[in-house]
Amino acid sequence: MSFPALLTLALALAMDAFAVALAAGVHIRPLAFRPCFRLSFHFGLFQALMPVIGWTAGLSLRTLVQSLSHWIAFALLAAIGGHMLFGALNSREGAEAAKKAVDPSRGLTLLGLALATSIDALAVGLSLSLLGTGIWRPACIIGVVAALMTLLGLLLGHRAGRTWGGRAEALGGVILMLVGTKILLSGLSAP
Repeated sequence: MSFPALLTLALALAMDAFAVALAAGVHIRPLAFRPCFRLSFHFGLFQALMPVIGWTAGLSLRTLVQSLSHWIAFALLAAIGGHMLFGALNSREGAEAAKKAVDPSRGLTLLGLALATSIDALAVGLSLSLLGTGIWRPACIIGVVAALMTLLGLLLGHRAGRTWGGRAEALGGVILMLVGTKILLSGLSAP
């Protein structure tokens, strides 16, 4: 696979990570090096590892992964996005809500977001194994692009959060739910 084709594939896979990072950037106060690093690192790592896992799984797990992946991603993103939206709509003061908010760059929330945004990369790995393509070069490119797009999303989301306050957090929750819905609908409509 050529480098431009790999880069295009990596950018397409990174769009979910970018959208989730945009929402997380609104949510994280203050946006410091550590949360940016944790999200970018984990999103990039998961985006790089999932194609490798899919590639090694080959044909034996293809139908199971394809039939459940969109439901898993939808459930994770809808739950996290719903929690963000509920918190934004039920808070009386933005600063008070920020103190109580769950940090999306830590713990199970971080793992859930990283997994939800990288499930489609698993299917790409399965496809690459069917094509007989090597996996290490694509996995590295996919991981680096996802990490960079995550960082960009965090920075843009943080800027929007400072400008729009609680409305931006509500919008971030809605974005997560829409990304989950998009994944679900594309999975349901796939042959």
